Amino acid sequence: MDRLVERISEKVSAAFAQAGYAAEYGDVSFSNRPDLCEFQCNGAMKAAKAARQAPIVIAQAVAERLQGESMFAQVDAAAPGFLNLKLAPEAYAEYLEQMRTAPRFGAWENPSPKKVVIDYGGPNVAKPLHIGHLRSAIIGESVKRIDRFCGDTVIGDIHLGDWGLQMGLIITETRARHPELPYFDPDFTGEYPAEPPFTLSELEEIYPAASAKSKVDEAFAAAAHDATFELQSGRRGYRALWQHIMNLSIADLKKNYANLDVSFDVWYGESDAQPYIAPMLEDLKAKGLATVSEDALVMEVAEEGDTKEMPPCILVKSDGATLYATSDLATMVQRMKDFQPDRILYVVDKRQSLHFEQVFRAARKSGIVPEQTELSFLGFGTMNGTDGKPFKTREGGVMRLETLISDITDFVHEKVRENQIVSEDETEATAKIIAMAALKYGDLQNQPGKDYIFDMGKFAAFEGNTGPYLLYTIVRIKSILSRYDGDPDVLPIQPPVGPEEKDLMLALSRFSDNLALAYRDNAPSTIAAYLYELSGAYNKFYHEVKILTEPDENRRAAYIALIRLTQRVLEQCIDLLGFSAPERM
Repeated sequence: MDRLVERISEKVSAAFAQAGYAAEYGDVSFSNRPDLCEFQCNGAMKAAKAARQAPIVIAQAVAERLQGESMFAQVDAAAPGFLNLKLAPEAYAEYLEQMRTAPRFGAWENPSPKKVVIDYGGPNVAKPLHIGHLRSAIIGESVKRIDRFCGDTVIGDIHLGDWGLQMGLIITETRARHPELPYFDPDFTGEYPAEPPFTLSELEEIYPAASAKSKVDEAFAAAAHDATFELQSGRRGYRALWQHIMNLSIADLKKNYANLDVSFDVWYGESDAQPYIAPMLEDLKAKGLATVSEDALVMEVAEEGDTKEMPPCILVKSDGATLYATSDLATMVQRMKDFQPDRILYVVDKRQSLHFEQVFRAARKSGIVPEQTELSFLGFGTMNGTDGKPFKTREGGVMRLETLISDITDFVHEKVRENQIVSEDETEATAKIIAMAALKYGDLQNQPGKDYIFDMGKFAAFEGNTGPYLLYTIVRIKSILSRYDGDPDVLPIQPPVGPEEKDLMLALSRFSDNLALAYRDNAPSTIAAYLYELSGAYNKFYHEVKILTEPDENRRAAYIALIRLTQRVLEQCIDLLGFSAPERM
């Protein structure tokens, strides 16, 4: 199904051709002056030089060809050469009726669907999720949903940090506390215990204790490095202990991500890329791309034309340890082998941009990722407190993600209870839904790369540009439809008779355009902005038009059909952002 602006552009392009100008000048866009018109075409400005005519003369000639065209209610040529267009009511009704009955509302779909791997989440095992993990999770989840809705095959990969020094630290600290455990006996040949030697809460205490000790105890730090090396080299007892750590951590991570309604298709980690590292390094050496510099193995990635210094990509340190770049390149080897993606997108803190620029260049230069496979980096900004600094707990520490979710849920729960929005038995479930909308929309309405202020009171407000406001709009529509004596899903869209009705139709017609932009730019914020626009158009319509009390039955049915389509589009949009609406508010 063509977008509405494409249909209008076809008519205007044909008029340009009929008037003796190139059809390519007939591209139409939504008007930036809604007080004057609904759509506009600036093609006469572009055609003027080639035609050696004043733009207004060209615009007038094209406007004459459009007079009498049934799609338009009004076509005007305005100085210095604009074409201002208003659609006929029947054109809106025809387009929205097709939207109503088409799969996916007839929205834009990628004509060449891709296989996409999205790397998002990125938590370290044995550590609780904190607020620094929030943006990667919800931005990545939304981009995944948008890409899938537009026809791509998408694999969401959490990319666990499960193979670094933190493992050696945990192993060494566990050994110091419980040297009698069989994991530390190199001569042990039996079956290791099925149950882990620590609980999740104990595990989360072990790591920070070990990390702090390594900073002041050189012998402990050296032992942790040795343990990391032995784990990665396959020491049997350490691998068994590592598996306990993984089982505990992943179960907890899945619970916390489920609370965010975030899911992953594969739960691969750095450990899964480990088998690819050695052969990859040998291949880079054989190609002469990896060379020794100051006892480290590096790869030059600077290119002619660079305007700033581009450091070499370090693959192996002088002490023999590999780095994140090594693991990330090996992960690309794995992904190309397992998935053959057309595109790999990394949703990571924007402060990692240099790292990924180096890795991308190394992947291209080495042939690990072919030229036809797109490599993209979507860097996100920082969530700050109301003081403008990175969000912290009252004690100045990094807040756990589950604490943040609990705090905003409790905040919303109190508002729901005080205002008696729903019955007592629905309060808890409703508060959770509203809190998630407040949290996610508060983030996603911002462009990913920008820092933003986390303000719980503002995000959870039921008025203004907030998640709860959007949910209230949907619930308001549900309430009206529940009182309508008939099936709203079979009612056809009819031509508008009033300005508020037409404005709502115009807003609905923009769904496909905004979806295409969100897909192109990896920008959930585009969907968020459209949600607010559509909600505003509906609420204006709601306040100005008597829907259920309209005496004309045919008109009443037309209103019901329109608001039902509005509800469906709003619900689709919030699903793309990763949250849902309650039945009542």
